[in-house]
Amino acid sequence: MKLVDVTEFYSQRGGGVRTHLTEKAAAAARRGHEHLVFAPGPRHATDPGVRYIPGPSLPYDPTYHLLWRVGAARRLLRAERPDVLEIHSPYVAAIAALGLQPSEFGVRTFVWHSDFIDTYLRGGLERRLTVVFRGRAPRAADRLVEPLWAHVRRIAAACAMTVVGSRWQKYKLEQHGVARVEHIPFGIEPGRFAPERRSEARRQELLAGRTGPLVLAIGRFAVEKRWDVVVDAYARLAERRPGAVLAVFGDGPERHVFQDRLGARDDVRVLGFERDRDLLAVTLASGDLLLHGCPYETFGLGVAEAIASGLPVVVPDAGGAAEQAPPESAVQYPAGDVAACVAAAEALLAVHPAELRARAAVAARRVPSVVDHFDALFGRYRELLAR
Repeated sequence: MKLVDVTEFYSQRGGGVRTHLTEKAAAAARRGHEHLVFAPGPRHATDPGVRYIPGPSLPYDPTYHLLWRVGAARRLLRAERPDVLEIHSPYVAAIAALGLQPSEFGVRTFVWHSDFIDTYLRGGLERRLTVVFRGRAPRAADRLVEPLWAHVRRIAAACAMTVVGSRWQKYKLEQHGVARVEHIPFGIEPGRFAPERRSEARRQELLAGRTGPLVLAIGRFAVEKRWDVVVDAYARLAERRPGAVLAVFGDGPERHVFQDRLGARDDVRVLGFERDRDLLAVTLASGDLLLHGCPYETFGLGVAEAIASGLPVVVPDAGGAAEQAPPESAVQYPAGDVAACVAAAEALLAVHPAELRARAAVAARRVPSVVDHFDALFGRYRELLAR
């Protein structure tokens, strides 16, 4: 098969969609399929298997670029005549892909990577409308975002299937009338993330003479990730456990906001975006706890990798992170509630470390593999093409 993906969610730094598509390329190559990604990027950017369409960087996060040359994108896609044309973002990439005629591809599919309506718009709208509409604000907010859901329905109606990585997203999309939604769970790289990668040397390197616990956090520095909850919860936890250290993997447009909220602390290590996946795996396996704040994850790759590494996790009770949370080594808290987040962390830390690691090791074995995901996905492609 010839597989072509088009997306705007393709950062020069990295991120969930880029990781997904990189793993898809590897999976396609192992199975003898041809794979190409079309994405906006800098004029002279080059990456194997990626054809960049030059576009300006976005003001909020300059590592992402604007796909504004719809005609050029459409011509490039049309020239490939793919067996499977897959849309990975609901903006201009979707408009470009929907402009192709059915004779110019085999099947067209859509992957729902980001709950952009509720994540970026609806919650803020409801809070502002409460001032005027009071108890009617939720319905007013729903009416205002309905045209966006109509846009999502139009994309899905023109595709043979819409793929989601979590059950809660399948339910949500179906509640909004989106057609042909299929839950094909995302997964992690097999063999890389595992409890056996725990390293006392790495743990002591990050603790730097402190007694612990070693608390980890991972994710893009963006407003929807709710780093305010992580920072505030850790600050309270550190008051109770003065030997604690917080090690943070991440970067993004809200880094300055994160740093300002954090203030000057000698017990926090801000490690940036870790490109060495093996070092990341060793670090996740060597921590005591993951603190996570985002209630909007459509899957939550970082959380999945932490669980697969045998790391106990504290996650909000909403979104893909909550869906993944294993009962034996995770505690959920009401999203946005800092005090509850601290209590959840304390509940896990109260368990004897050896017992907690043993529980987490059991949970680690249940994390789905990206191999299983692409086996299922490519199987569905074949079925759709055979119709």
